Amino acid sequence: MSSKMLGKNMKSFGKKLIRRRVLDLSSEETRFARCLSTLDLIALGVGSTLGAGVYVLAGEVAMKQAGPSIVLCFFIAAVSSVLAGLCYAEFGARVPKAGSAYLYSFVTVGEIWAFTTGWNLILSYVIGTASVARAWSSAFDNIIGNHISTFFRNNTALHLENVLAEYPDFFALFLVLLLTGLLAFGVSESALVNKIFTTINLLVLSFVILAGFVKGNVQNWSVSEEYYHNRSQEALKSGITVGEFGVGGFFPFGFEGVLSGAATCFYAFVGFDCIATTGEEARNPQRSIPIGIIVSLLICFVAYFGVSAALTLMVPYFLVNKDSPLPEAFKDVGWEPARYVVAIGSLCALSASLLGSMFPMPRVIYAMAEDGLLFRSLSRVHSHTKTPLVATVVSGIISALMAFLFELKDLVNLMSIGTLLAYSLVAVCVLILRYQPEIGSSSKDMEMLEVNGSEEEKVIMNVSVNSNQTTLKENFTWRSLFCPSEEIPTHNSGRIVYIGTTVVSIMITVLCGILAQAGEALVKGNIGCAVACALLLGVSLVATVIIWRQPESKKRLTFKVPALPLLPLFSIFVNVYLMMQLDAGTWCRFAVWMAIGFAIYFGYGIRHSIEAQTTRQLTANKPLNSACSDPSPDTAI
Repeated sequence: MSSKMLGKNMKSFGKKLIRRRVLDLSSEETRFARCLSTLDLIALGVGSTLGAGVYVLAGEVAMKQAGPSIVLCFFIAAVSSVLAGLCYAEFGARVPKAGSAYLYSFVTVGEIWAFTTGWNLILSYVIGTASVARAWSSAFDNIIGNHISTFFRNNTALHLENVLAEYPDFFALFLVLLLTGLLAFGVSESALVNKIFTTINLLVLSFVILAGFVKGNVQNWSVSEEYYHNRSQEALKSGITVGEFGVGGFFPFGFEGVLSGAATCFYAFVGFDCIATTGEEARNPQRSIPIGIIVSLLICFVAYFGVSAALTLMVPYFLVNKDSPLPEAFKDVGWEPARYVVAIGSLCALSASLLGSMFPMPRVIYAMAEDGLLFRSLSRVHSHTKTPLVATVVSGIISALMAFLFELKDLVNLMSIGTLLAYSLVAVCVLILRYQPEIGSSSKDMEMLEVNGSEEEKVIMNVSVNSNQTTLKENFTWRSLFCPSEEIPTHNSGRIVYIGTTVVSIMITVLCGILAQAGEALVKGNIGCAVACALLLGVSLVATVIIWRQPESKKRLTFKVPALPLLPLFSIFVNVYLMMQLDAGTWCRFAVWMAIGFAIYFGYGIRHSIEAQTTRQLTANKPLNSACSDPSPDTAI
């Protein structure tokens, strides 16, 4: 009897972890102010993504990894980022609510995955905000001759190696608190300031690109050994650091260098996901969010491509200054005063990037608190400004203190885990939801289905249909794996895709682990690694074909990811591979952060979750709910 009771309790506990959020999308009511246009979302995405990296990253990758072929690095990175962007765009059209990847995970793969995603997004935004604030302070200090850092280093030193910074950064503290006040004041005011910073940044980058093509020398894209020796000797006499020659030409470090550079450049496109948190503040989210994501990524690609091309045309790749590439490039071509234009652009880029990091953070916290996974007080919205005031102030204070006191270099890689995990889960969610059956019923019936239905029935899509429509059911047969009998999704086909996606995700994770940790052995012809990779690829291929053969939903959306299931699966592969490249220390810090998060979830969230409360209420009132139901058809997911 006790073993049966234990089994029943374990089953009940497991169901709690994977219960899914049921959303009623029939109403557009929101506690926020719907005031953001499509242009506002594009500016927000560009400002968040096109940060100071465009002024620094191009120099480092060109000198050490790719040379002139850096333009291809940015192209490959842009394509990889667009795959994640397309998945976000479809979900933005499907679920126009605040919460981004957190909410997308909640409605598709369950509560525990949603909490994991949201908790890591919070960490990413906090560290991102603090690190960009310190970078802004450092850039401004550099422009005025390092007077600020010298003063505080001499008078308020508090350095504790790998923990505390050399000195408290009062400038970064003030900057974060100032922008926190701006965000709390109103979203339209924040969007206006962001548009100003982003416009100035784009104008400066346009100047850099045009100047590069005017003053550039095509010979720098086909460097010979003789040219390298002549320029190197001149540079060494002037005390300039000279990089490696490689093999010269357009691909001085080979195609391997292009791929390595592309992996680095991928992080330059991180940030567009902040657009997905505006679902309740955009005027027309189902149209504006997909357009905002795709257009902002396109603008960022053109900017990165143009700046990297201009840089490598003005200066040979081996003479690029990796710390200050653009000012030194203009000095090299005789336009030294242009360094001040670049300085203004970099400060505006950092300002827009800082706003882009701070804007989505309180909205993710609000969404989690509104769902009961974090403390309810964090979901309070100011009645006048229509902003998540408590979440904005709390997240701003924490970020300000991080920027004020801590050494953040060792924590920056944690941002990557949170972002890449979110990208992967959104791709998984798109893949699963596209193949699920459409269920039409009232919102009350949906709630009853969440409590009493089978796991297959709980996968619910955004659809508006008549309440008397029934969903197709069929018995499972092995033939249905490759030749399903229906042309629209059924419970069986939905379950097959759910399991197939899980299998492929596991195979990809193991494969990426092998490639990241034993890549050299594989290249050298290690039989064991080759056989393991072949088996993993084989299983993945079979599961992919099974998913592809299942019927897709006919539901019309303003945007859909093309070429399913290949594009989401490739996006998952890229994201997981980059996660596997991170060092062991980063994964240990990630484990500590998750331990803190799970303590909050199992101590508070699992009991106060909105789905837990709905379950308790409907279980208590089950006879009443079964007797009366709302006959009007609602839209739910």
